[in-house]
Amino acid sequence: MEYVRETLGVTPQPGGEHPRMGTHNCLLRLGNALYLEVISINPAAANPDRARWFQLDQESGNVAPRLATWISRTNDIRAASTAAAHVLGKIEAMSRGPLHWQITIPADGSLPFDGVAPTLIEWHVENHPAASLRDVGCSLVGLEAFHPAAHEISSLLQSLGFQDRFTVFQIAPKESPCLVAQIQTPAGIRQLRSQ
Repeated sequence: MEYVRETLGVTPQPGGEHPRMGTHNCLLRLGNALYLEVISINPAAANPDRARWFQLDQESGNVAPRLATWISRTNDIRAASTAAAHVLGKIEAMSRGPLHWQITIPADGSLPFDGVAPTLIEWHVENHPAASLRDVGCSLVGLEAFHPAAHEISSLLQSLGFQDRFTVFQIAPKESPCLVAQIQTPAGIRQLRSQ
């Protein structure tokens, strides 16, 4: 939360807990159907009997906060998962309070293409959860990715029929993959990065 506060100049609001994953979160509205999720291992929760999502079990406690990945909403997660040119994970049913959704989660908790490929989500709620978050004047301007397998990721997005504010750039194999989110804040455009 402090990283988001320092970088964007706004404070995410408390979200809740994910007992199946042993995590908890805070949320920042970026639009009517878009939000930034700050997620971490919940020290008060029991360890899950599976790998946590978003590669959280593979990180040490001293890892700097970063933009780990992004999630793409679909109206039919089964069709999208089947059409995907790369396996994004098993479809799992999740809930938190009144919220219900299905999401793709690799069995080992990893991030497809180092977090540059999306996780898929299908909400089973009347209104998108972002609509209930307070508006603090932030919005997503764009999301860029840099990856040695840019062509493969672009093909994956095409197979999903994805069309939105996302651009993936080719980098050399020895370079590290990176995500960069451009976010309009009350103080101007700021960046969140994966490294």
